[in-house]
Amino acid sequence: MKKLLAAILLCFATGAAAQLSIEITGAGSQRIPIAIAPFAGEGALAQSLTAIVRADLERSGLFRGLEVPVLNPAPTEASNVNYAEWRARLADALVLGSVAARPDGRFEVRFKLFDTVKAADLSGVAYTLSRDQMRATAHRIADFIYEKLTGEKGVFSTRIAYVVKRGPKYELQIADADGAGEQALLVSFEPIISPAWSPDGKKLAYVSFQQKKPIVYIQDIELGKQNVVANFKGSNSAPAWAPDGSRLAVSLSREGGSQIFLVNPDGSNLRRLSQSAGIDTEPVFSPDGNHLYFTSDRGGSPQIYRMPAGGGEAQRVTFEGGYNVSPRLSPDGKLLAYIARNGGKFQVAVLDLATRQMQILTDSDKDESPSFAPNGRMILLATVNSGRGVLAAVSADGRIKQRLTLSAGDVREPAWGPFIK
Repeated sequence: MKKLLAAILLCFATGAAAQLSIEITGAGSQRIPIAIAPFAGEGALAQSLTAIVRADLERSGLFRGLEVPVLNPAPTEASNVNYAEWRARLADALVLGSVAARPDGRFEVRFKLFDTVKAADLSGVAYTLSRDQMRATAHRIADFIYEKLTGEKGVFSTRIAYVVKRGPKYELQIADADGAGEQALLVSFEPIISPAWSPDGKKLAYVSFQQKKPIVYIQDIELGKQNVVANFKGSNSAPAWAPDGSRLAVSLSREGGSQIFLVNPDGSNLRRLSQSAGIDTEPVFSPDGNHLYFTSDRGGSPQIYRMPAGGGEAQRVTFEGGYNVSPRLSPDGKLLAYIARNGGKFQVAVLDLATRQMQILTDSDKDESPSFAPNGRMILLATVNSGRGVLAAVSADGRIKQRLTLSAGDVREPAWGPFIK
């Protein structure tokens, strides 16, 4: 019966859903003007490689793509660069490249990045790709450019997970960071919540009600195999991976009120951590794996607490406001993002754990589920726009904002995946 139910509910179709569209609603005040000349020979590809690279960089809010006229002959990475000419076009950075077909049916892409202000060659890379690797290669090029010019790793090659509700159906989807390449991992007539990426990006933990109660599962993304992590009496919820992938923190009500437990990915070695008379839930590990942050009402109102990952005394972390939930740590462990009730609105806040300075980052009303990008630059979240669930993103300093929407369906429960190794 269980196998039959899984066969009915699991779906691995890649074209079942419309792609997320991303709109930049606020950009950084000082964006780097960059000229990306169409790569010579890219007409042999199904899509423009340079258009994807440019869209990636512009979406970050840190770059302003410049219009580049059709040049004849088309410049390549081997061309002599007239830096004064590109500076006159107001470009601080320049990308030139080429695409060449190989005898084996694949393509070779070469490109170089130039600093026109310093008249310097900043180096480049060559990639070999098949036709179906075109978008992935474009994202890698954008990551290279982003890191060279900003000093931090780009996240264009990463993936996101989210849940879409269409009519009576719930779909657990994954997609590239730009919303393309969407894939439905699970389709169910029962709710799906709380997706959480494994540190290696190969698995997703989540909560499904497919057995008419909340159960924590792990699914192997490539193999499609699903296994139960926590199916105890009562509620099983809020999975969070340890940084080394060896265990998960979950919230279980098997012994009464919801408390924090540790469990191995195969469901073994269950161990209770928190010991409060209140509700303890939404655990998340610190990046070094030494602490767990979680939401608890043990003090009378929902606040965020911290405790040693092996168990022990919990300390309150949030003090400003009467309602603070859904903690998420930045990859460097310096910032805590969470949902704060602010003047009757539920908005994304960020707390500097060293200075104790708190900042509200969004101006929406019903934010949920903040999730840091793996470089810590952006925070993905769920919110409501015109009565529909949509995803949004905001930079950790609040200056850059994006909105991600589907043509049909409510989108919720976002989770940003790790860097692809």
